[in-house]
Amino acid sequence: MSNHATRTSAPKSSTVTPKHSAFDYKKYRPFAFAPLLSDRTWPSKTIEKSPIWASVDLRDGNQALIDPMTIDQKMRFFETLVGVGFKEIEIGFPSAAQVEFDFARKLIEENHVPADVTLQVLVQAREHLIARTFESLKGAKRAIVHVYNSTCRIQREKVYGKDKAEIKEIAITGAKLLVEYAAKYPETEWVFQYSPESFSQTETEYAVEVCDAVCEIWQPENGQEVILNLPATVEASMPNVFADQVEYFCRNLAKREHVTVSLHTHNDRGCAVAAAELGVLAGADRIEGTLLGNGERTGNMDIMVMAMNLFSQGIDPELDFSNMSEIVQVVSECNNLPLHPRHPYVGELVFTAFSGSHQDAIKKCLDYNEQHNEQTANIWDVAYLPIDPAHIGRSYQDVVRINSQSGKGGVAYILQRNYGFNLPRWMQIDFSRVVQHKAETTARELQNDEILQAFEQTYLQQGGFELLDYSVNNKGGEVYFNGQVQMNGDTITIDGTGNGPLSSFIDGLAKHTGKSLHVINYAEHAINPQHSNNGIDDDNNSDNKTNANAAAYIQLNVDGEVYSGIGTCSSTVSAMLKGALSAFAQAPTTLSA
Repeated sequence: MSNHATRTSAPKSSTVTPKHSAFDYKKYRPFAFAPLLSDRTWPSKTIEKSPIWASVDLRDGNQALIDPMTIDQKMRFFETLVGVGFKEIEIGFPSAAQVEFDFARKLIEENHVPADVTLQVLVQAREHLIARTFESLKGAKRAIVHVYNSTCRIQREKVYGKDKAEIKEIAITGAKLLVEYAAKYPETEWVFQYSPESFSQTETEYAVEVCDAVCEIWQPENGQEVILNLPATVEASMPNVFADQVEYFCRNLAKREHVTVSLHTHNDRGCAVAAAELGVLAGADRIEGTLLGNGERTGNMDIMVMAMNLFSQGIDPELDFSNMSEIVQVVSECNNLPLHPRHPYVGELVFTAFSGSHQDAIKKCLDYNEQHNEQTANIWDVAYLPIDPAHIGRSYQDVVRINSQSGKGGVAYILQRNYGFNLPRWMQIDFSRVVQHKAETTARELQNDEILQAFEQTYLQQGGFELLDYSVNNKGGEVYFNGQVQMNGDTITIDGTGNGPLSSFIDGLAKHTGKSLHVINYAEHAINPQHSNNGIDDDNNSDNKTNANAAAYIQLNVDGEVYSGIGTCSSTVSAMLKGALSAFAQAPTTLSA
C-alpha cells in the first residue's frame, strides 16, 4: 500500500458551497519584513526567569473599550494591579483627555502610588502634548514617559507622506523634547521610553537605525534609564518571524547593553502570547500587556496567560494570581467585557472534564497522589490538568462535570470528592449507566446534587425494602442470622447460617424468597468525617438522619443476573447487610409462599 495520500474529487452529490468571489486570498501578500537571520539563536534557548512586566490595562486596554473607565473604575483597577504585583503600570494618555490627566494627578496628589511602583504614561512626539504630559506627572517620585511615532512603510507612505529620514527626525525631535522637559522637573526620577510604532511591519534594520538615533540623544551609557519598546501594533507574521525581528534588533542595536528592550504584542493572528514568549527567548527583557488580553481589535498580549505559563513550568512569575476569581471580577466589571468560558487558566470550563476518559484519568491521578503523598506532595503531575486549580483559588468541584459524554470515572470522582463514596470499579460501571441515561434524557449537564439524588434513588431508597432489625450469633463455628426485613409492604423473618454475617443473611434471604443468591464482589470503606453528614440516612429510609460513617458495596448474582447495591450506616455490619438488600432490591423479586 502506498504511504502517500491520494486526493479524490468530491462526489456529485456533494453539498460543498463554492468559494464566494469576494473571499479572494490573492488580494494579500506574504509578510515582507522578515530580517535575514540564518544563524538565529533563540530556538535553542529556554526562559529561566520572569521578564519585567508592565501593565497597559489603564491606557491601551482602556482606549479600546466601548465605554472608557471612570476615575473610580481606574482607581479600583490600579489597586488590583498593585495587589497582583506589577511594578510598572501605564496609567493613561494624560495629554489626550481631561479624565486621563485628572487620574494621574489623583494618584500622585493623594499618595496612591507605592514606593516600589513606577507610573508610565504615553505621549506622541509633539511638543504641546509632551508639555502637558510632564505637567500631569509633577511630584511623582519616579515615572516612565513613553514617546512614540509610527515607522512602518504603510504609514510613512500613505498616512504621513514622509520618507525614512523625515520619520526618523520626528523620533529625534521627540527624544530631545523629553530631555528638555524632564530637566524642568528634577525632583522626579525620569525613565525615557521610545516605541517605533508598528515595529512588526517596519523594516527591522530601519527600526534599529531610528532607535540608535534616539539613544544618541538620551545617552543611556551615561546613566539615563532607557526602554526601547518594540510593538507588534498589528500582528502580521508568525511568532517565529517576530522573534527573528527581535533577535536582529538586539544584535544590531549599538547601545544594547545599556537599554531595556521591551515588547508589546497584539493578538491579530491569535499568537500574541507565543510571540512575546519567543521574543523573550530572542533577547527581550520586558513585556507589556493587559490582564485577560483586552486591547484594540483582537486585543493585547494577555500577561496573565504568559505569567501562568511560566508558573506552570516552575518559574516564579513574580505576579500573584492566587486570588484569580476576584481579579477576573475586577477586570471584567471595569472593562464591562465578559470572560470566555474557555479562556486559558481562568475560564469557567478550562479545568473541567466532560469526557469520560479524561475524567477517569484525572480521578486515578488524584487517587494515586493521595496514596503516595510523600512522593508526590511537592510535584504536580495530573493528567489533563497543567496546574493545580487550587493555586488560583479554584475548587476541585470545577474539575469534573457530568453530561452524556461522561464516563464512570467522572461520576465516581463527583461522588468521592463531594460526598465521600469511593465506588469500586464494578460499581462505577453500574452507576455510570444510570447517570448516562439521566443525562441523555434531560439532554443537558447534570449538577452534583442531581447525581447524588440519582445515587440515593437507585441504591439507598428502594421503596418497600428495608432491614428492620436483626441479631447475629456465633455458635460452634457457624454464624446464625435472625432478623426482620420489609419487602414490598410485607415484613418477613429471615433465618440463615453461614461463615459470617453477610453469608448467613444471604442464606436466609435465599431460603425465604426461593432465589439463587451468591455474592460476586464486596467492598467497604469508612466515610470521611467531612462527608459523614451529607444527607444520607443512617437507616436509609428513615426520617431520622444521623452520621453514616461506613459504606458497603455488594455485587450479587440473583438467579444468574448480576445486580449492585450500596448500604450506609454507622455500623459496618449493618452497612454490609443493607448493601446486600439494596442489590437484591434491583432484581425482580417474588416472595416464596
